Amino acid sequence: MEHYAGIDVSLKESSVCIVDAKGKVVREVKVASEPECLVGYFDELDLSVVRVGLEAGPLSQWLHAALAASGREVVLLETRHVKAALSAMTVKTDRKDARGIAQLLRMGWYRPVHAKSPPAQDVRALLVGRKLLQGKLLDVELSIRGILRGYGLKVGEVSRGRFEARIRELIEGHPALSVVIGGMLAARTALWDEFTRLHRAMLKIARADQVCQRLMTAPGVGALVALTYRSAVDDPARFGKSSTVGAYFGLTPKKYQSGETDRDGGVSKVGDAMVRTALFEAAHIMLTRATRFSSLKRWALDVAQRRGMKRAKVALARKLGVVLHRLWIDATDFRWGANAVAV
Repeated sequence: MEHYAGIDVSLKESSVCIVDAKGKVVREVKVASEPECLVGYFDELDLSVVRVGLEAGPLSQWLHAALAASGREVVLLETRHVKAALSAMTVKTDRKDARGIAQLLRMGWYRPVHAKSPPAQDVRALLVGRKLLQGKLLDVELSIRGILRGYGLKVGEVSRGRFEARIRELIEGHPALSVVIGGMLAARTALWDEFTRLHRAMLKIARADQVCQRLMTAPGVGALVALTYRSAVDDPARFGKSSTVGAYFGLTPKKYQSGETDRDGGVSKVGDAMVRTALFEAAHIMLTRATRFSSLKRWALDVAQRRGMKRAKVALARKLGVVLHRLWIDATDFRWGANAVAV
């Protein structure tokens, strides 16, 4: 008889539940959240487990890779779907979650999540680290401005290169400020150096990658947008249609229809927020800074006249995601159109 295994992953121990084809619970056990422990447990199991399921999470991809390498059919389950399916439980425990995941596998009521390849995971780690350092750098700079403002010292508009010199000029003659702001400036310098190092690493990867170079032929798409999009999509063949990319990254409207009620909402904002932000920023650049015209920009400007600039940027971000997917699949550069002109 076929059996299905659901794993609720936790930091130290994971709950494993195995059910048969009729839904009867056969085994329930706690196993250390280590690849060798889980693989060893299934190797010693005297049952035919046809499919193993884990809810997508921070540790799930690591464990998924090890279980898949051992020759088992393993799927990552969409977190939102698992939460919705198990929301009727009045008592929530890891044991019951594992039991629910096993039942979802048995009935097929789940949507598999793409497990990123190791290169894509490495790039994603680089992008996350770069973004974190950039955010902390801005936090330190804004905090410095806020502290000085309390003393009536106004930094004003200053370039990043002259920021430290301007701050030291303002705090000259203030011993207390020299101690506090001096430490913050030292932290800022360290953050800036590390951010620059990661940024250069990102540019190096983008320059050496042919797919990124092709994506960067589209207006508004630079190294950061191209690399963010490439690492998130990972395998373009997993999208049957390019038009589904917009929905995958949460750039299509929500819909609620029940009886006489029929409402269209804002964009769903599901999926990868980093890619959604990158596409929106690319759309903003295309509409506000790009000087060369294209049929894509003309389409977005027509939308802006009817619905406003903000909606036009969101619509353009969705369409840009679709266009980038087609460029990747067809291995072609962006076509500006016969009437492309500089304005």
